[in-house]
Amino acid sequence: MDFTQSQSSNVSLGFVSHASPAATTATLTRVRISDESITFRFDSSVRDSCHSVPFAPLQLMDNQREVNEKNGDGERERDVEEFRILGHSMCLKRKREIDSTSSSSSSTKSFRVTHLNELESRRNAVRAWGNQGLRVADPDIFEIMDKEKQRQYKGIELIASENFVCKAVMEALGSHLTNKYSEGMPGARYYGGNQFIDEIETLCCKRALAAFGLDPENWGVNVQPYSCTSANFAVYTGLLLPGDRIMGLDTPSGGNTSHGYNLPNGRKVSGASIFFESFPYKVDPQTGCVDFDKLEERALDFRPKILICGGSSYPREWDYPKFRQIADRCGAVLMCDMAQISGLVAAKECLSPFDYCDIVTSTTHKSLRGPRGGIIFFRKGSKPRKRGMLLNQGDGSDKYDFEEKINFAVFPALQGGPHNNHIAALAVALKQVASPEYKAYIQQVKRNAQALAAALMRRNCRLVTGGTDNHLILWDLRNLGLTGKNFEKVCELCHITVNKVMIFDDNGGMTPGGLRIGTPAMTSRGCQENDFEMIADFLLKAAHIANSVQKEHGRLAKAFLKGLENNNDIIELQTRVENFASLFAMPGFEV
Repeated sequence: MDFTQSQSSNVSLGFVSHASPAATTATLTRVRISDESITFRFDSSVRDSCHSVPFAPLQLMDNQREVNEKNGDGERERDVEEFRILGHSMCLKRKREIDSTSSSSSSTKSFRVTHLNELESRRNAVRAWGNQGLRVADPDIFEIMDKEKQRQYKGIELIASENFVCKAVMEALGSHLTNKYSEGMPGARYYGGNQFIDEIETLCCKRALAAFGLDPENWGVNVQPYSCTSANFAVYTGLLLPGDRIMGLDTPSGGNTSHGYNLPNGRKVSGASIFFESFPYKVDPQTGCVDFDKLEERALDFRPKILICGGSSYPREWDYPKFRQIADRCGAVLMCDMAQISGLVAAKECLSPFDYCDIVTSTTHKSLRGPRGGIIFFRKGSKPRKRGMLLNQGDGSDKYDFEEKINFAVFPALQGGPHNNHIAALAVALKQVASPEYKAYIQQVKRNAQALAAALMRRNCRLVTGGTDNHLILWDLRNLGLTGKNFEKVCELCHITVNKVMIFDDNGGMTPGGLRIGTPAMTSRGCQENDFEMIADFLLKAAHIANSVQKEHGRLAKAFLKGLENNNDIIELQTRVENFASLFAMPGFEV
């Protein structure tokens, strides 16, 4: 078949002479294609040029390729054909096309290998700092923490507000939950990605109500406060205006500074006193118990908007019905800070503030044996008719309005994102609180406190109130001629941890002559009544050492501490204490 194409516009044809490496471009004016040959007609300038240059076979480039297959067998691609142009033999060489499939596959494979290598390099970089254990990442902190572990294991822990948590609580505290920001309440967070955090906090709230036997229709709870002090201040912030009045147990009487406290010189040492007007009630110096007659008289004169019961160093039961009566008479909200006794309340081993109080706050450690933090319980729903209008609640509504106010005070008023790891750890602890084993534990805590109190009194030691109803005792050191500060220091050197407290003397003055001792921590390690008999001996020996050094060197801190250096009696007692303490298991870790 013949095909002839003419075109008015010039067409450039590139060809290469085998005789010359230079490429030549000619203007093609006519081409004739037959079955056997292809004839090109060039312009005159090219013909003249061609006569001056010896002809040789040329390679012409084409954009197509042919592949011949015979009998189903693949043969080599036929990419060169011979033609005659102007009487000369020429080769038409088709441009090879790259196999797009194999090329793409090879290129993709190469990219993937490179990308995987790069990703692995980045992974290794993250692991290098992110997956190191503390021993490798920070040997200095690891060493100090290990010393503290040894101190806990080899010592006798008698601080009433301290306890030992279990391994499961530690695992939750040291978990990936610390990575998440969760400002707001479940279902109403400021950040996204909180669906599982919401599940944890909701479960924690449910367990908190169940642990104390509370009906969710009548009680709500907020588990986000960072401490009980934060929880108390959130209550004040939510329900009061700056300068409004609160009334709690005086700190030297066993109250907590978060209930308001001013030093004798008038200095305000508590945020509760700085932002609100606080006025204390006190214990009777003769009995060591709350003087309700004076409390009522003061409350009716002062007219607080919140009346607070509960304290840090009070070894007896709280008379909640009397507090309720006084709160109703002066139109106050009745709030209980049960931080010290929350574990006993949960185990039903003491009177419950929930039967009489409007708001209950607590720490989540101490006798509750959970992580360090705070919690707020508040009434909700309808108020009882008999005192519906006596609580001075806002507009006189017959429904409690604590929930929204307190939740708003916690966030956004006072706090940012909650500590999700703490909330998860608290949920773990609250599950244990609801178990029969926990009730047995609290019963042992009380028996141990009573055994320790009896052992000290048999040794002519004086206890405030003459004993205890809960987990702690107050030891009046004045008949031994000791100060609480000096005795605490001697105990510390002997690996016994206690804490000094202020107590009232017979004239109502303050003297630092008290010591607070609690039994929850050593009970968590498995100590029983006979073990606390031994602990009483250790304490009495420490008192004798302190008295001896004080007589020889005086009570002043510098001279007293000098007398403790290289004291053989202290070294001997320290050895006895360590040998005793090492007999008992340590919850949460092995030593």
